Amino acid sequence: MPRYSIALIPGDGIGIDVVDAAMAVLNDAAIRFGFSLETTRFEWSCDYYLQTGQMMPADGIETLRSFDGIFLGAVGWPAKVPDSVSLHGLLLPIRKAFKQYANIRPHRLLPGVRGPLRSEKFDILCIRENTEGEYAGAGGRVHQGTADEVAVETAIFTRAGVERIIRFAFEQARSRRCHLTSVTKSNAQKFSMVFWDEVTREVARDFPDVTVQLIHIDAMAAKMVLAPESLDVVVASNLFGDILTDLGAALQGGLGFAASANICPDRSAPSMFEPVHGSAPDIAGKGIANPIAAIWSGAMMLDHLGEKDAAAAVLSAVAASTANGIGCTPGTHTTAQIAAAVVAALET
Repeated sequence: MPRYSIALIPGDGIGIDVVDAAMAVLNDAAIRFGFSLETTRFEWSCDYYLQTGQMMPADGIETLRSFDGIFLGAVGWPAKVPDSVSLHGLLLPIRKAFKQYANIRPHRLLPGVRGPLRSEKFDILCIRENTEGEYAGAGGRVHQGTADEVAVETAIFTRAGVERIIRFAFEQARSRRCHLTSVTKSNAQKFSMVFWDEVTREVARDFPDVTVQLIHIDAMAAKMVLAPESLDVVVASNLFGDILTDLGAALQGGLGFAASANICPDRSAPSMFEPVHGSAPDIAGKGIANPIAAIWSGAMMLDHLGEKDAAAAVLSAVAASTANGIGCTPGTHTTAQIAAAVVAALET
């Protein structure tokens, strides 16, 4: 029987609720498909920071390195710890250390879920560059607290970093409907985004079967609302991808359905899977958070581990549940009820 070691980091707020709910589904799938998920829980969070002065131990990265996968709930509790501290103390270091440069976020409506648009026939796979760009952390502040204060934030775009995410996106498009949309802003950002466009055109020569469109970020925001069905795979820089994927989540019914994977494509280190709804401190511990995004993220983890049949079964069970009205409307069902419905659908 295949055994996979999974590092669980429930994190903050509703991360704890949805990780537990998702694991109930994933463990049931493991039993049914003949493998096991051996989990180790790490209580790294904002509370851990308040106790220790750090979001994870100094050897946290090395501790995680031996696992087959990392399953994360949520990071952040602004009332306790500034987001700039919690994000740069846990999530971003993991992404960078393990070369999880491909952030994958699927956007489509599940059966029974109503989105805000008239068009409901869209299936978008957003590929976000995940380790450099605008979130590289290069910069600083001088003369703080004075009238002469200066803040500098430098976006870092390397040829290696841009080429690998563009190539990854082309490969995803080739496995789907062979259309790639590259999001840019080269009319205004004449260095970084012109460079991005140049690399995109260079890589495109290796994928003659994939049609590619370069589109500015502002036009792309409009297109996702007005013509989402025209999009297949979308690739964008760290910042642009972050913004567009929250828009995509809104189109698919809300953040409760927003799954993601932080992938290390060469598998030299573990990949990390997480819902992208945030920690929602206002409803933490109330048992009303929608776990579907976490369950979907878990299915992506199973797929990455090679358990593709189990992953497909979990997604089918989620779709069967929402088709019956379970988990479609906030506040209608509890976290436990939604997870139980998915497990029941999985059993049938």
